[in-house]
Amino acid sequence: MSTLTTTSALSLDLRKRLGDFTLEVALEVAASGVTALFGESGSGKTSLLRLIAGLDRPDAGHVRLGQQWLTHCQRGIAVPVHRRRLGVVFQEPRLFPHYRVRGNLTYGMPRAARGRFDDLIALLGIEPLLERLPGTLSGGEARRVAIGRALLAQPRLLLLDEPLTGLDGERKQELLRYLVRLTREIDIPVLYVSHDTQEITAIADHLALIDSGRLVAHGPLDALLLRLDLGGRLGGFDAASRLYGRVSAQDAHYALTQITLADGQRLRVPRIDQPLGSGVRLRVGVRDVAIALAMPADTSYRNGLVARIVDTAPSTHDPSAQELRLAVGEQSLRARLTRQACDEMGLTPGREVIALIRSVAFEAPG
Repeated sequence: MSTLTTTSALSLDLRKRLGDFTLEVALEVAASGVTALFGESGSGKTSLLRLIAGLDRPDAGHVRLGQQWLTHCQRGIAVPVHRRRLGVVFQEPRLFPHYRVRGNLTYGMPRAARGRFDDLIALLGIEPLLERLPGTLSGGEARRVAIGRALLAQPRLLLLDEPLTGLDGERKQELLRYLVRLTREIDIPVLYVSHDTQEITAIADHLALIDSGRLVAHGPLDALLLRLDLGGRLGGFDAASRLYGRVSAQDAHYALTQITLADGQRLRVPRIDQPLGSGVRLRVGVRDVAIALAMPADTSYRNGLVARIVDTAPSTHDPSAQELRLAVGEQSLRARLTRQACDEMGLTPGREVIALIRSVAFEAPG
């Protein structure tokens, strides 16, 4: 069993037999920020959240939130679900069928949250639903109500399992932006499960990779995305990188936004509706990065960043490809090229190159 550190808000070390395999995960989560759980369907992610919430009992282990034991098998501690003060949204909304939507939202809501009620209702687009019963709601409507109820409860820990499933594209993006802002403002840990890697890239600070009930890797999301040895396990992330910068100019004519990175280099991306000076996080897929030894005179690539090759490794799932990790100032970027191109261009660690990036490769989660 793992040793609890005083700097983590959530400490868990759990063991539970699940069908053909055993879930056995030890994890320390900091006092704030979002930790995303990622892995194939059936790997144990939802089961882990259920154990933390107290909906299922582990065979062995513990869960501790702050200074309180929520579960401790050896000591016989199992705090009831309703006394754990957790905000929980699973794939099924789990609304109270005999309460109207308004009653579901206000159930357990502390007095301090009343001032946020109207704004949250407007954001979720559920004001017309307030007097309806859960049985009359669509799947997407019920999910929005469940998210609202969890947020209004002002919990000590948020457990979100596929929270945006069932929402349409625009509503999903709007709510994702709200969740990103929310998780940056609140001072509690969040565990977030999603099959949508763009959601995770937008919202997560840390990533926990789970495979057949075991924790394969855990750490800052940016660091894991840059680990060349995890390429085969990152699935739909496609080994994307994240770059950080600030909005420095808007081009209304071409609908482009200029982003300035910390080292002063600039990027032009599809227009981001953010004021000048706003910090943004940009997602770049490895296949959206090409390498040149000098900036070409005639090319459709509009962004070229001076970079240095840090290391290279053969792709774990494509025998013709080579993975490259690049340093762009103090930030990192990944690229995937053919082995032939790497050999012919002499792309070895330490060499300075130009990383060519398509503007359309960027996303700004807000």
